[in-house]
Amino acid sequence: MRSVLTLALDCVAGALEKTSGPAGFSLHRAPVSGRAQLADTAYEIASVMPSGVRLEMLTDATEIEVDAQLTQVVMAGSEPSDAVFDLVVDGELRPPVTTSRQTLIRVDPATMAMDEHPSPPATLRFPLGARPRERRVEIWLPNSRAALLVDVRAPGEASVRPAPASGPVWVHHGSSISQCSEADRPTGTWPAIVARRAGRSLVNLGLGGECHLDPFMARAIRDLPADAISLEVGINIVNGDTMRERTFVPAFHGFLDTVRDGHPDTPVLVISPVVCPAVETRPGPTLPGTDGKVHTLDRPAELASGALTLKRVRELLTEHVERRRKAGDRHLNLIDGTTLFGPEDIADLPDGLHPNSAGYARMAERFLPRSFGEAGLMR
Repeated sequence: MRSVLTLALDCVAGALEKTSGPAGFSLHRAPVSGRAQLADTAYEIASVMPSGVRLEMLTDATEIEVDAQLTQVVMAGSEPSDAVFDLVVDGELRPPVTTSRQTLIRVDPATMAMDEHPSPPATLRFPLGARPRERRVEIWLPNSRAALLVDVRAPGEASVRPAPASGPVWVHHGSSISQCSEADRPTGTWPAIVARRAGRSLVNLGLGGECHLDPFMARAIRDLPADAISLEVGINIVNGDTMRERTFVPAFHGFLDTVRDGHPDTPVLVISPVVCPAVETRPGPTLPGTDGKVHTLDRPAELASGALTLKRVRELLTEHVERRRKAGDRHLNLIDGTTLFGPEDIADLPDGLHPNSAGYARMAERFLPRSFGEAGLMR
């Protein structure tokens, strides 16, 4: 086996940037400007969790090996799970490839103190076929781990080159409900399910806890090639209590204004929040409770004016998307998030905030015809 790391890096799809360090290559889903301006550890970790990032290659190799430095963040008292990679060969989804070798960062939920347990890189082996013939190969990186690409190897003189894009580019930005760390495999996130079935090349900029209508993310989307754009907006703002109504409305318009500077006629689909019982009618912030679910904090009534609930966010998004449409933006549309995952689905909302794998699959089934179906809003 010989290293084909340089060739493999040219095959990366779904990442905004590749950066090198002493341990390997990081595949970032957050813009460099945002990482520099925030200088925030949580944002950096979300950036290198490669949900939707994959290697798309044409190769006549019979197998591929990948060395990856993986890091899982777990709350103290919770058990870690295996890291999962997915393999797609000539369009066929193969069984997942897993490893338990990963660095663990245990977080004390009371103090947020972190205790790190290092591990060396893991080696993943992907069998492609007994005979050496050229195949289209996709290796989907984990959706719930920070990952560094350390090396990629192929047998002997096997060729490796970038595969053509899987279809028109779909850029999606959202929260942890778009990153989908709870999905049981990388191709099981709802954006990945939709992209594969619709024949779209996915750029998933869903960042856990980090969707706050940030100007640097709007600029990143503005500057990306995109045939369709979707924005899942609101849950992080409410759960973090990071905006009130007065700031949310102009931030939403400013975000769209910037995106439209680069994509004046591209279909843009806004997705309002899916159900989260704790903040439907109560403002955030939220914190995890001893029952494993998120809960709100009480606040004095005199401080509640302008505070956002999910109900109010949905009303504002509906109102202001319609205002922009009346002003001439006919390529802008909105989907009510509760039609994708609503009150009738809360059995698949274990922590009261994040859907499980079955919930994400249901979201994909409902989103697909409304986005990329024959009468879809992003066709």
